[in-house]
Amino acid sequence: MSYNLLRAWKGADSSFPFIDSHNKNYNVRDGSDWEKTLKPRIRDRISKSKNIILFLSSITKSSRAIREEIDYGINSNGLPVIVVYPEYSEKSDIINCSSETIKQKIKNLWDNLPIFRNSMGEVPTLHIPNKKSVIKSALGNKDFMVNTKREPGEYFYKC
Repeated sequence: MSYNLLRAWKGADSSFPFIDSHNKNYNVRDGSDWEKTLKPRIRDRISKSKNIILFLSSITKSSRAIREEIDYGINSNGLPVIVVYPEYSEKSDIINCSSETIKQKIKNLWDNLPIFRNSMGEVPTLHIPNKKSVIKSALGNKDFMVNTKREPGEYFYKC
């Protein structure tokens, strides 16, 4: 649903800075062979990307495809990650505003994707709520694009 929302925002506003890498090559079918078809297509899509947009929630599952995307994107291509938390709409939902730290309930979500949790120190990761204006700002932020990325670390927009 969140991915489709980005596509809808882009469809309604051509200035919305979302580039759909999933539209850049062949469709992937669930019944396709993993090694011969799915994995190469995922890698092709990732190699055409400037960052990873990860929607991370309490119901996120660590599927083979998501593990491949995260592992190849971060560890092979050095793609920065913009982490959107769909269950939270305000910066203060994910950030402790007084100490300027990421809340523990957000860090706990990282356990849903161990490959992300274990690899995120290799690239800059921007943690944001599910709010159109904040997502738009993040997608346009050159600090979180592969060719102009900042130093690895956990980042967020202050409250």
